[in-house]
Amino acid sequence: MSDEEREGKGDVHELKEVLGVVTEKIPGLLKGMRDVLYSKEAAENMADAVGTFYKKLVEAGIPKEEALDMARGYMINLREVFKGVKSGEGIHVHTKEDD
Repeated sequence: MSDEEREGKGDVHELKEVLGVVTEKIPGLLKGMRDVLYSKEAAENMADAVGTFYKKLVEAGIPKEEALDMARGYMINLREVFKGVKSGEGIHVHTKEDD
């Protein structure tokens, strides 16, 4: 057996180990994320965040109707972020490779 064939078998074995760990860990990770994003506590925190955002806009002199539209937009943006995380798309973090 050549060195290349041995190396290829080693790579396959390593890949099997990695996939085994991923298969074992990912379901728990996804369940944990779901519990964090869709729990009663998460809903209360989101409601507090949106309410605070609206209140601060009004206190800053933004007309109530405009502040309400902005708060709706803020809520939609939070949903989109969570939807990306839930679907596996995630949130893109800019790196040097993007340049």
